[in-house]
Amino acid sequence: MKKELLYEILSDSPEKTEKIGADLAKELENGDFVALVGDLGAGKTAFVRGMAEQITPGASVCSPTYAIVNEYIANGKRLCHFDIYRLNDEDDLISIGFYDYDNCIKAVEWCDKIEEALPESYYLVTILGSGEDVRNIKIEKVCTEEK
Repeated sequence: MKKELLYEILSDSPEKTEKIGADLAKELENGDFVALVGDLGAGKTAFVRGMAEQITPGASVCSPTYAIVNEYIANGKRLCHFDIYRLNDEDDLISIGFYDYDNCIKAVEWCDKIEEALPESYYLVTILGSGEDVRNIKIEKVCTEEK
């Protein structure tokens, strides 16, 4: 596995976290995968809200904790926002149709629960901190395919 650090930045507010998400989204196309890792309340949904504002301006983004997936579509791009906190295994991914969501940008919260389902190439967003803490946001490009 090869990891390339794209950037590491501190965020002291949800708005700044959203801006960082929007900045990453400028580089994304349908088919890209963004894996988000962080504790409860770290700001994963705020990060995706920023992505959505860039990809599908005006979309009303909320956590898909119970819905599992929310889709946002605009300007030829499609953002599929997953929260897999409540899923347990590969069978759960299959039952929600996870692998059927293609031709979209996938943003997946709690992706550390599904490491076996991560694609060969993806963006890894790690957010450290929660509550009133300043967040440390690290964005890496990960490639698992052997060349």
